[in-house]
Amino acid sequence: MSELLKFSCHCVSPDGSGSIQPMSLCASRLVIAGWTGRDAAAIAHHIHELEAVGVPAPSTVPLYYRASALLLTQEATIEALGDASSGEAEPVLFFAGGEWWLTVGSDHTDRKVETYSVAVSKQMCPKPVATQAWRWSDVSAYQDELQLASRILEDGRWVDYQRGTFASIRPLASLRNGCYPGAVIDEGSFVSCGTLGAIKNAAGEGIRAASQMELEIRDPRTGRSIVHRYAVRTLPVIA
Repeated sequence: MSELLKFSCHCVSPDGSGSIQPMSLCASRLVIAGWTGRDAAAIAHHIHELEAVGVPAPSTVPLYYRASALLLTQEATIEALGDASSGEAEPVLFFAGGEWWLTVGSDHTDRKVETYSVAVSKQMCPKPVATQAWRWSDVSAYQDELQLASRILEDGRWVDYQRGTFASIRPLASLRNGCYPGAVIDEGSFVSCGTLGAIKNAAGEGIRAASQMELEIRDPRTGRSIVHRYAVRTLPVIA
């Protein structure tokens, strides 16, 4: 059985006031959408970025990778084999209580395995998700304004790793419908909706590992944010 995930879910009432409701569920399905940039230039940039670290170009875009729902976690520390893995902030939609909710997560991926199979690499690492969520119907009408960001701990200080808006990603509803097209959706269905390119450091490195990562989505209309931070404990590779 997958980990029991616990969320504080924010809902907007008809009068404009907000309320928080707790929600607990076990994930039943996980789909990771890849190559989800909205315009050709952004997709080409991300493909080039990954090709620079040995990842082959996709056969089509977007792609939907099935992964084990057991990978989803809200633990403060994850474990990864070796030092070749890294995370990336992604909007995450999940279905619970008869409707869709939005949170932020990290598609933490083994970059070495990714060079020979993206699908296999998706299965290699835990997938952190935040403990807060917003009702998707409350923000979907202005989703392009929502901001996505991540920071990593690098050389002893926090630096920006990704920064942009949902406008750089295909509309989330289209990505959701691409992997959950039916009228009946299983409770606990999750879809990770793609990411932004990495900001290069002074050494010119884009995608890179870090011991800690912070993820954020922000609603500029309300000033609300969902933030999640996690650490990575590396396990030795024994031959």
